[in-house]
Amino acid sequence: MSKFTLRALVATALILPLLLFVAPLAAQPGNKTLVKGKLTEAATGTPLGYASVRILQMPENKLVNGALTDESGAFAVELPYGAYIAEIEFIGFELHKTGVFTLSKENALRDLGTIPLAASSSNLDEVVVTAEKSTMVLALDKKIFNVGKDLANAGGSATDILTNIPSVSVDPEGNVKLRGSDNVRILIDGKPSGLVSFKGGSGLQQLQASMIDRVEIITNPSARYEAEGSAGIINIVLKKDNRRGFNGSFEVIAGEPANFGGAANLNYRHRKINFFINYGLAYRISPGVGSLYQERYSNDTTFILLQNNEGKMRGFNNNVRGGLDYFFDEKSILTAAYLWRRSDANRITDIRYEDYLFSTNNLDSYTTRRQEETEDEPNSEYSLVYKKKFAAEGHELTAEAKYLNYWEHSDQLFTQHTFLPDGTEEISKLEVQHSLNDEYENQWLFQLDYIQPFGKDGKMEFGARSSFRDMVNDYVVSEQNAGGIFEPLPGLDNYFIYKENINGVYGIYGNKKKKFSWQTGLRAEYTVVTTILRETGEENPRNYFNLFPSAHFTYDLPKNNAVQLSYSRRVRRPVYNDLSPFVTFSDSRNFWSGNPDLNPEFSDVVELGHVKYFEKGSLSSSVYYRYTDGKIDRIRAVDDQGFATTRPENLVSEKAFGVEFASGYTPVKWWKLDFNFNFFHADVDGSNIEATYKATTYSWFARQTSRFMLPRQFDIQLRGNYEAPQKTAQGERRALWYADLAASKDVLAGKGTLTLNILDIFNTRRMRTVTEGANFYNRGDFQWRRRQINLTFNYRINQAKQVGKGKKSDGEE
Repeated sequence: MSKFTLRALVATALILPLLLFVAPLAAQPGNKTLVKGKLTEAATGTPLGYASVRILQMPENKLVNGALTDESGAFAVELPYGAYIAEIEFIGFELHKTGVFTLSKENALRDLGTIPLAASSSNLDEVVVTAEKSTMVLALDKKIFNVGKDLANAGGSATDILTNIPSVSVDPEGNVKLRGSDNVRILIDGKPSGLVSFKGGSGLQQLQASMIDRVEIITNPSARYEAEGSAGIINIVLKKDNRRGFNGSFEVIAGEPANFGGAANLNYRHRKINFFINYGLAYRISPGVGSLYQERYSNDTTFILLQNNEGKMRGFNNNVRGGLDYFFDEKSILTAAYLWRRSDANRITDIRYEDYLFSTNNLDSYTTRRQEETEDEPNSEYSLVYKKKFAAEGHELTAEAKYLNYWEHSDQLFTQHTFLPDGTEEISKLEVQHSLNDEYENQWLFQLDYIQPFGKDGKMEFGARSSFRDMVNDYVVSEQNAGGIFEPLPGLDNYFIYKENINGVYGIYGNKKKKFSWQTGLRAEYTVVTTILRETGEENPRNYFNLFPSAHFTYDLPKNNAVQLSYSRRVRRPVYNDLSPFVTFSDSRNFWSGNPDLNPEFSDVVELGHVKYFEKGSLSSSVYYRYTDGKIDRIRAVDDQGFATTRPENLVSEKAFGVEFASGYTPVKWWKLDFNFNFFHADVDGSNIEATYKATTYSWFARQTSRFMLPRQFDIQLRGNYEAPQKTAQGERRALWYADLAASKDVLAGKGTLTLNILDIFNTRRMRTVTEGANFYNRGDFQWRRRQINLTFNYRINQAKQVGKGKKSDGEE
């Protein structure tokens, strides 16, 4: 039996019970009719996706059904015979109410046509509360999280935002996981960014939360998206407005540990031109602590290491994003944008190593080491996007060119002293080392997407994408000799070159028949990766050609339910940090490096999702299965001297399945609840590295947020997080839990908001791990992010926090 057949059988066994459960729900009572329409922004004609549509029966004015618009702004709601009105809401726009319309046997289809929504009044004195933008919007193919409505995000960074999002977990070191997997693709405005090129998810600490509009989670992407990331895609969408006239917001931040900064988001739309600019700056001090206990076994001797780390990083970050939209007409837009970031950091870390024989009562020696680092990171991104909408609805062409330039300079000094148990220094073991590291990246990205509708609900999509990426690491570590001269250490002086070219094309076909819709796609990608060590002449070229199919099948059930079955094949290619052979040198006992021989991992993902909308909220549930061949995981090895090296390796495989629930619920007007629960099982096989490197784990995590909207525009928010223990190929990650508290108060007649938040109230967010090998046992406890208290003031100009009073349209029956 082939691996794919086996995976298909397992996936079928997982989803069949759910299919049997939901099938009876599809039974339809008689006398059914349909009302449909499409929402657009009145000023620009832009479709409004994920707007709320409610259908009320008349004359009782009773809610009977509802829906969210899709990405094209379209909606369709099934109803029994009767008389109704529709209420339509979207943040920043007037509430729209239709007139009464009647559905009957003779009039079984009501097309409300294209409904243009007008922006809400900029006169804040006239604004009244009718609705507010939901923190979480659930759909079958993605989940959308609106950043501004989450009080815990005020004064934070992009990393803090991801920490607060369901399905996503961020460990104290800044590593991002989606549904328990670290193979996730992080995009900014739908494209790669220099922030995550070298440092992965931890680089997002440089991006301020005030510049972010929303985050989209796509767990099983279609062929439209690049194939990278088996767990899915996290897309961070930055703020931009195109309402006519001038509008904007300003923000100032103060916090403890030190977190001081400010931000401005400004827009001006006049006739055919829309200008936008976002600026943010932040000064932060980030203290961290950690400890490590290690036993190493050699012959009949047990060597014990007790290690304690204490560090502090001072960072100053600047972010500027600006650009303009030029409207040739309302259906033809050219957007030019520029993004510049610079991060300047100073890091001081003190480490104490205590070496024992057999027990911690028998100290052999102790060593102190100090790292002093200065780091500069300027980063620029340029983009040009053209979007054309043709006369037929859904007929679109989008073309984009993007250039990314990134540079990082790191200058580190290490001083190490060794002492006997009585405190006498061993002068002969004094070490003074100096590390210089320069990293560069240049990337060109070209993308073309075309959508051609046909028939009533059919569409075809075609696209192409090319990425050309060059990265360099100039690295040298020197040690001071007896004469005070620094000399390069053998093996730690080289020039690493990474070249990556990826060319891809895709096609998608989709259609709908009554309640059943489908979309199938195929993506082909050709990858050329070359790594070169210039000083030693080592070259490692790699070429891959891969096909990535995808399929999504959706069935609309009665009473505002829908189910979707989806499949996609994904890849995780080794990137720069995975392949670079250079080791980190800040810790003289624990080293991290890449692996030049690493191969890509491939995953097949099957997911069955269900979403239910009801009057007071929504519920999303899903069952998923993921098989990964050649899984990439970091493996720790300890040599005979007690030095540990951690680097990525290809394991045999990982088989994972799980269930997930996400819900937004408003039991009463003043209380909003968001809940997320994920349970998963995984079998990890690393027996190709070591026979004992196998693990079967059951784990889960839960997150619950309560927001209380009290009188006088005063809000309180409380969130609890828990991540259960999880076994790994070499040990386990222990449980992680923490809680956040926030409060906000509107001031200055609703134009300003004061927000106070406390992140990790009880200071419990620690990364605790156990790692074991044939000759060692290791236990770590690290906390690189301490409890944080922030006070933020936000002031808005011509931006209503709440939606304006609704207006009733004319012309309906």
